Amino acid sequence: MSAKVILTVITGSLKGENFEFCDRTTCILGRAKDCNPRLPNDRYHKTISRYHCLLDINPPDIRIRDFGSLHGTYVNGKIIGKRHRYQTPTEGARIQFPEYDLKNGDEIKLRHTRLRVKIEGVNHSDVNSSESQTIGVDPSEKPLLPRESGLKSASTTLGCDSYLPKIRGYTTLKRLGQGGLGTVYLAHHDRTEELVALKIMRSHNRRPSDAIRQFLMEVDKTKALQHPNIVKLRELGYDQDSFFFTMDYCNGGSVLDLMQQRGGKLSVNEAMSITLQVLDGLDYAHTIQSPDNSNIKVQGLIHRDLKPRNIFLANLGLGRLAKVADYGLAKAFDLAGLSGLSRSGQYAGSPAFMPRQQVLDFKYSKPDVDVWAIAACLYYMLTGRLPRDFGNQDPFWVVLQTKPIPIRQRDAEIPKGLAEVIDLALTDHPRIYFKSAASFKRALEGEL
Repeated sequence: MSAKVILTVITGSLKGENFEFCDRTTCILGRAKDCNPRLPNDRYHKTISRYHCLLDINPPDIRIRDFGSLHGTYVNGKIIGKRHRYQTPTEGARIQFPEYDLKNGDEIKLRHTRLRVKIEGVNHSDVNSSESQTIGVDPSEKPLLPRESGLKSASTTLGCDSYLPKIRGYTTLKRLGQGGLGTVYLAHHDRTEELVALKIMRSHNRRPSDAIRQFLMEVDKTKALQHPNIVKLRELGYDQDSFFFTMDYCNGGSVLDLMQQRGGKLSVNEAMSITLQVLDGLDYAHTIQSPDNSNIKVQGLIHRDLKPRNIFLANLGLGRLAKVADYGLAKAFDLAGLSGLSRSGQYAGSPAFMPRQQVLDFKYSKPDVDVWAIAACLYYMLTGRLPRDFGNQDPFWVVLQTKPIPIRQRDAEIPKGLAEVIDLALTDHPRIYFKSAASFKRALEGEL
C-alpha cells in the first residue's frame, strides 16, 4: 500500500471533508480562489488569511509553515507563526517562520477551522538503501559508484576540490560546479576519450526501490531528446543512495558564468541569441512524441526548473550554441519523492524563475511554465535583476502576492517594443500569456 496523507476537517463549515495526497506536492491553505485546499470566503472564515500557511507533502512526510498570517497557525494548540497586529502582510512575509514536521494524529488550527492529519500506508520494509541498479547503460561498460569508493561517507566532501569520485569507465578530472540538485564534474571517457559532464545527486530522503526505478525511468525518457539546443543525456544509474548521469560537456560554461564575465548582464544581441536558441530547444521538447513502436513512451517533456544556471554554452569557432541542461531532472526527482521536504526550505525549486502557477500547484506541468521561466531568464540577462523583488521576504509569498516589475523600470535603455513583449511574457495572473515557446519566439523576432 502506498503512503498517503489525509487532512480531515473536524471543525468548521467544511467539517467531515477530506483532502487526500498520495504524491509529492505542496499546497497552500487559505481563502484565495486559487488555494487548494480552499477555505470558504465567508464571515465564518474571514479571519483566515487569503494565503495562510503552506503544506509541503511527500507521503508519508508532511511539513507546515505559516505565511505571516494575522491570526496565526496552530499545531496541537501551539502557535507556530503569526505576525503582529501592527505589521502589514508585506512585513509579515519578512519574518522567517520555522517549519514543523507533522505526524499522524496532529491537529492544525486556523482560527475556527481545525484539520486532523492522518498518515496511511507507511511500510519501512520497502526501503532498501543498498540497492544498486543502472538503466540504459551498456552492461559491458557499466558505470558504477563502487562500494569501496566510500561515496556515502565521502558525501560531506563533495564540495571540496580535493575529492574526485571514482566512476568505472571514466576518469574524473575536476569539479565544474555545485547546485541544489548535485555536483557536476568534468570527466574523461576511458574508451572513447570524450570529455563529458558527470553529475552526482544524492537522495535527501530514503525511499522505496520503486521510487528509485520511477525516477530513473522518468529521466531515461530525456534520452529521446536529440536537439542541438538541449544537453544530451548519455548514461545514468544509481548506487549507494546516489544517482549519476553523464551528459554532453559544454566548454563555454553557463549563462550565469557569461554574465559574470560581462560584468553582470548581457547585451541585447547576446541575450536574444541565447533566448531564441533555448526557445527552439523548448519547442522541440514540448512537442516531441515517440514512435508507436518505442519501448519508452515520450509525449511532450516539460523542464520546470529553467534558470541561467542550467543554460549552458558551447563555443563553436566564432559562434556560440546555447543548450538547456538538467531537462526534467528536478521534476522527476521531486515527484518520485526523492528530494525530501526541502522545497519550502533552502532549496525551493527556483522561485525567482517560477510563475505563480507552480507555487500554487506543485504538479502543474504545462509548456507555459517553461516559457515564463525563459522570459524571466531573458529579463535577468538584460538587467542583472530578477523580475520580482524578493529581498528577505518569503519567496513563495512574493510570487503569490506581487507582480513582476516592468523591465524598463530596471533599465530604461531597453528597446520599448522588446520590453513590452518581455513584460507580456511575464504575466502570470490569472494565467500565463504565452502558451508556447513558438509563439513567444515569434513575438521576440518581431522586435529584432
